[in-house]
Amino acid sequence: MSAPGENLRINPDRLWESLMDMARIGPGVAGGNNRQTLTDEDAEGRRLFQSWCEAAGLEMGLDEMGTMFARREGEEPDLDPVYIGSHLDTQPTGGKFDGVLGVLGGLEVVRTLNDLGIRTRRPIVLSNWTNEEGTRFAPAMLASGVFAGVHTRDFAYDRRDAQGRRFGDELERIGWKGAEPVGERRIHAFFELHIEQGPILEDEGVEIGVVTHGQGLKWLEVTFTGRESHTGSTPMYKRRNAGLGMARLTELVHEVAMDYQPDAVGAIGHVEVYPNSRNIIPGRVVCTVDIRSPDKAVLEEMETRVRLGAETIAEALAIECAIASVGQFDPVTFDPGCVDTVRRAALRLGYSHRDIVSGAGHDACWISRVAPTAMIMCPCVDGLSHNEAEDITPQWAAAGTDVLFHAVVETAEIVG
Repeated sequence: MSAPGENLRINPDRLWESLMDMARIGPGVAGGNNRQTLTDEDAEGRRLFQSWCEAAGLEMGLDEMGTMFARREGEEPDLDPVYIGSHLDTQPTGGKFDGVLGVLGGLEVVRTLNDLGIRTRRPIVLSNWTNEEGTRFAPAMLASGVFAGVHTRDFAYDRRDAQGRRFGDELERIGWKGAEPVGERRIHAFFELHIEQGPILEDEGVEIGVVTHGQGLKWLEVTFTGRESHTGSTPMYKRRNAGLGMARLTELVHEVAMDYQPDAVGAIGHVEVYPNSRNIIPGRVVCTVDIRSPDKAVLEEMETRVRLGAETIAEALAIECAIASVGQFDPVTFDPGCVDTVRRAALRLGYSHRDIVSGAGHDACWISRVAPTAMIMCPCVDGLSHNEAEDITPQWAAAGTDVLFHAVVETAEIVG
């Protein structure tokens, strides 16, 4: 397997210009992006991406989930291709780089190969996976999940947004529903470049994260039911305060996560308080516990402790507790061969690097079920993501894409 020379680099100015051009589509209110999946803005971003792919000589494929596959032919077309990519959809108040760097970094890999006249034995396919974010249509990583057999196509089509619109109907409405059956493509290896979405790389002054694992996740929806009563006239000993149950559970989840450091995390994110009036003690609170770990046994221990703790809290406060599992996926161990390829690329190019665990879910997590997969991460400012203030430097973008270029080209194998 031949590797590109250490002097071969992508065009950083062209990459950055592409990122900024895409960011003009679906601008947010505070400098970021709102290009949620299957919106008109998503359709416009797809059209721009398609035009760039066609200009680079790529042949576009489209499957029934709307995932875009742009192919650069190999010298041996019958060989399984090397896939690269990520997603172009954003959060409602998303940044310019989450997902987008992986797609446009992949495009820059192809453009650089064209510039240098490099041919590869294996085809290279650039992918834009539909609905990675899962904000408008839950769950996240929906199209890659269908591709990997985690979900059925019909399940995906029946997902509805807050206005009751069906995923399948909206996919058809924006004109990006393909005819290709989902999941029939053969993949030799898949590489995804992504911003870290956390502070570790920047804090340590490291340019490249070599992602070895993806954290497993469990979402538990906890409902505490007490009794609504007046905040001023109800004695403290007579209260059945569902809000207090949620507060104690918040502390418990934090304590549980701290007991499994360095990699475990946990918090309560989504909270609904009823009746949510300033002078009524909450009679019901619905909240979602998010716990994560790269170790499946640890994740299961954390879940057990949270469940038992929530019930103990409820008993002490004379309130009721109901717990439902509303989402989960097992921890991911990325392919050691692909991970080594990424590590070699960083070494060859002279970039500082370290092994890292991905704290967020990515399309690569599902694709790893059906093909050898690895991820590359670059820092982001203050570790901030899912926020319009999300930012990276052109240098970080270039370094990550250089490593992607070398890993992909080594795997696809240079001809001549």
